Amino acid sequence: MAELFAYTDGACSGNPGPGGWGVLLRAMDGDTVLKERELKGGEAATTNNQMELMAAISALEALERPSTLTVVTDSAYVKNGVTGWIFGWKRNGWKTSNKKPVKNVELWQRLDAAQSRHTVTWQWVKGHAGHPENERADELARAGMAPFKD
Repeated sequence: MAELFAYTDGACSGNPGPGGWGVLLRAMDGDTVLKERELKGGEAATTNNQMELMAAISALEALERPSTLTVVTDSAYVKNGVTGWIFGWKRNGWKTSNKKPVKNVELWQRLDAAQSRHTVTWQWVKGHAGHPENERADELARAGMAPFKD
């Protein structure tokens, strides 16, 4: 049976500044790649965290039917947020434990909605450490950012 993976990354030139996100979607049967799809996009004025979130959102929203997949990210912010912090934020009306509004709340709500359609396992990998699929997601994020750079 095929396993589905989404390798996601965000990039920003300046923080805030122009940014991009990239996704490598891959269906695998053991070590064999069955199908692959690449996604990318960007914005003129954004932050690295926003682009990391957009990569994960875009991966999940690109799937046409409910799926079981592993999302691989080098963003501890995204992984920790979606697997831990988000439960308290939702309980507290999208406020942090300090009663402050959650940063990037619209993106977190969109990620929460996108994830709810799927069965998702979240995995963190160290960025820029030679992980081939993460490196490809980074290349896509930089390509997504390119039209918005000077």
